[in-house]
Amino acid sequence: MSYLIALMIVFIGFLWQVSLDGIQRKVTAKVHRRVGPPWYQTFMDIFKALTKSSITHGFIYDFGVMMALGGTIATFMFLPFGNIVAFNGLDNFFVVVYLLAIGSLGMAMSASGSGNAWAGIGIMRALTQMLAYEVPFMIVVFGMIHVYGTSSLTELAHVQQMNGIFGWHIFTMPLGAIVAFISLLGMLNKVPFDTPIAPTEIASGPMVEYGGKHFGMLILQHEFATLVEVGLFVSLFLGGGNLIEYLIKYFFVYTLVTLIYAVSARFRIENVVTYFYGVPIVLSLVQTAIVIFTGLGVNV
Repeated sequence: MSYLIALMIVFIGFLWQVSLDGIQRKVTAKVHRRVGPPWYQTFMDIFKALTKSSITHGFIYDFGVMMALGGTIATFMFLPFGNIVAFNGLDNFFVVVYLLAIGSLGMAMSASGSGNAWAGIGIMRALTQMLAYEVPFMIVVFGMIHVYGTSSLTELAHVQQMNGIFGWHIFTMPLGAIVAFISLLGMLNKVPFDTPIAPTEIASGPMVEYGGKHFGMLILQHEFATLVEVGLFVSLFLGGGNLIEYLIKYFFVYTLVTLIYAVSARFRIENVVTYFYGVPIVLSLVQTAIVIFTGLGVNV
């Protein structure tokens, strides 16, 4: 039964995120005063890419793509999707973070296997950026886990629901929520933190060699990674909720990300690292010290 629930979550999540991605492309176009593509354009892009042939650069190149997609889908299966949990007891923050790394490593392995210099630069930038945004994000979440004594995403969402809307961590731990949202922009590789892709600088970096089926699989991988990363923010800082509440919160978070993306300029890679190791890491340390030593912001 758990596997059936997991497959159902994957199917619903796919339809939801790809549809939402199409809507956000339309929102971005409106901000830029363009017409934009139809909301179902991302579906067309995926299915068209998957029906085309593509070149290969060897086993590592091919296997890395499958590893990236498979690892990211597996990660999503362990994440609470609203109040639906496929594998009870395994919806653990550490499980999700470790599994999500498989997708990133698969992408790095595949792009490096292509032998393209732009792909190598993009991977180097992606891993550097990962080290930058993960440190302040982890500090905030570790403080949260310490004070509640659990790393279960379901339980961390439940303690926020007990006190209503003002029990959400976005209100009780505002500094941590700000840090987590900034880190979310980095996780999603959205402007101003899209330095690993940077089409005008490094010809889309890791994606430069991909086409056809390989490219279609990586579009899917990106959509499922987005489901995981935005879902983490909703569960940790917006209280999760039932499926409808969860999707509404998810929609508003992703829309805010899109609006920031539509009006921002890109950071240079050295600016990204300096930025995350500046104000965000200070805010994360302050927030963690507050919840650990004073208990302020902790729901009881």
